[in-house]
Amino acid sequence: MKINNIKRPNKKLVEKLKMIGTATASGELNKLGIKDPFIQGPVSYSQGKTIAGPAITLQFLPIREDVYADDQEMDPEVQLHRHALYIAEKGDIVVVDARGDLRSGVFGEMMLTYFQGKGGEGIIVDGAIRDFTHAKELELGMWLKGVTPNYHTQVSIFPNAVNIPISCGGVLVNAGDIIIADDDGAIVVPISLAEQLAEKAAGHTEWEIFARKKLSEGGELSEFYPRNAWSEKTQKEYSAWLEKK
Repeated sequence: MKINNIKRPNKKLVEKLKMIGTATASGELNKLGIKDPFIQGPVSYSQGKTIAGPAITLQFLPIREDVYADDQEMDPEVQLHRHALYIAEKGDIVVVDARGDLRSGVFGEMMLTYFQGKGGEGIIVDGAIRDFTHAKELELGMWLKGVTPNYHTQVSIFPNAVNIPISCGGVLVNAGDIIIADDDGAIVVPISLAEQLAEKAAGHTEWEIFARKKLSEGGELSEFYPRNAWSEKTQKEYSAWLEKK
């Protein structure tokens, strides 16, 4: 099953969310009613890199021989993991439910090179990729559960559907949701809450910069963090800092 089109968000909105980071975004999403947006399992294989963009979803299922036979490998074009990349556009993130399986490499170097050439932002894989020796030289952001020498259907799973709702790391991801990923991990931002998150988190980022500065200068933790503990004096100091900034 393949659904070609997703509704992509405004690029300025994506950039705002990218600047927020996952920790702030997760905390603010909790206030908006999303208790746990964290994709558990995949970790950054691109240390120091932050990505954000709309999700193209790819679902794998356990191989059952009457549904997915070995002879299907003879025709690459029936392999749906390729089609997730075919429909990708600049800035997209491919999010893969590979069932946490570490025996099958969802993508390899050549396919990831193709995705990068199309302007892909990165991949989030609850599972593994292969050819990492060369794939790590790409500029793509990669959040993975692991790596393997095996190809995608070699052992236990096969690609079943593109752009349907999936579970990735125990979290629901709908095609078109916005993913934010950095060294803390990857989170899912429901597209319906993206504008609210960007608005709320912008103010959060400002006061964190102020508090971090004060703490680095020897300020008391109880005086500057968390914000709801601020005294009237600290609030006035923050207001003055904002005006000057």
